Amino acid sequence: MALTVHEASHALVAYYLGDPTAKMKGRISFNPVRHLDAIGSFVFLLTMSIGWGKPVPVNPGNFQKPVRDSALTALAGPISNFILAFAIALPLKYLWTYLPGPVLTILWSIFDISIFLGVFNLFPFPPLDGSKIIGLIIPKRWHSQYANYLENGVKYFVAIILIDVFIVRKVFYFSIFGYVMGYLHERISMLLLLGT
Repeated sequence: MALTVHEASHALVAYYLGDPTAKMKGRISFNPVRHLDAIGSFVFLLTMSIGWGKPVPVNPGNFQKPVRDSALTALAGPISNFILAFAIALPLKYLWTYLPGPVLTILWSIFDISIFLGVFNLFPFPPLDGSKIIGLIIPKRWHSQYANYLENGVKYFVAIILIDVFIVRKVFYFSIFGYVMGYLHERISMLLLLGT
């Protein structure tokens, strides 16, 4: 559910801002099958912790303001996850004594995964949404370097993840990404639950 809402929100905002590409591909949909990536789903089944959905196709050439509208389209995914988590927080906070155990387990899972997905996608590394969101604050004189970063930055992100997992975690017994994700998840969870 968290992944479906995330990807469908990208598609919907892109269409609203003038790019019909995702709509023509059937991606403005809450049918999870339309957003599943075969390899990402397989990796998730193997690891039960890492996976990804099918990227929403976006053509910035259809936007009136390509950098701004690409950033807003990217921002729609994480924001939708936080809105979903807030909506789930309501029954978790006020109805938890009336809900059966399996329903509570499902709701907590959606709540936690929504926050993790929203937070993770805000990191400013391609292909994550944060890499496009920072386009809003990049000065125009650096746009060519920024475009190059978007095109080639994936390898740096993969390198950072590998160093974090296989070197930092082995030597220092903790993960930088894991620590940051856990810290932000805890703070956002408290904020959402207290704010309901």
